[in-house]
Amino acid sequence: MLTIGQLAAYAGVTVRAVRHYHQIGLLPEPERDASGYRRYGAPAVVSLIKIRTLADAGVPLARIGPMLEAGPDALAETVQRIDTHLLGEIYRLQDSRRQIAQLTAGDSLVLPPDVVAYLDRLREIGTSERMIAGERDGWILMVARWPGEVVEWLPDKVAQLDDPQVVRLYQVLSRLMDTARADDPLLAEAVDIMVGLAEQAEAAGELGYDEGASDDTFFALLDDLADAADNRAERMREMLRERGWDGWTRMQRL
Repeated sequence: MLTIGQLAAYAGVTVRAVRHYHQIGLLPEPERDASGYRRYGAPAVVSLIKIRTLADAGVPLARIGPMLEAGPDALAETVQRIDTHLLGEIYRLQDSRRQIAQLTAGDSLVLPPDVVAYLDRLREIGTSERMIAGERDGWILMVARWPGEVVEWLPDKVAQLDDPQVVRLYQVLSRLMDTARADDPLLAEAVDIMVGLAEQAEAAGELGYDEGASDDTFFALLDDLADAADNRAERMREMLRERGWDGWTRMQRL
């Protein structure tokens, strides 16, 4: 006859686990002998091994009791149901692993290839990764809002990168985001470039926006991304307003 410690050792569990199984009624607790100790026989060892095996397989403790009491057919059916559930969990976890693995692919996780290529082009002109992270977030919102139209708009965005002023703007903003000076002279240069580009677009009649992409709330979200990207964004907006302009995503004359 075994003590509780010996029983636990035979079955490969802890004494604490045995006591817990007693408490929830999963393993019958024997009466104390004349010496005041509880002694366990072979049936207890067998039952505890079965409990440990099922628990290790992921079977909830609440289901183990009925399984141990079931006949062979009922037990086989229960095991089959549990196996089917576990298989579903395996597929779910495998799918999660594939999604997690895609995170290492960076931009391509949620963006179409054309947008990824555009972000790569920004890197080529010297745009910082912090700046690109903000661009990426903006494109993620754009793709979610207008999944079909985004690819149609990209050629114009790519063509803009042939303009030295646009390239310079990305470079200046990148350098700004890597500094913390509230009075950085690059702030004024960035505003000068933005105003110049807006006036150039206005003169060319290019400040109108596609009616299909008219969504003030959405563009407010995009502007919010820009505002959150740097604590000097509000100062830049003040400087833009002083020059008669406002907005990030859609520049508008005041």
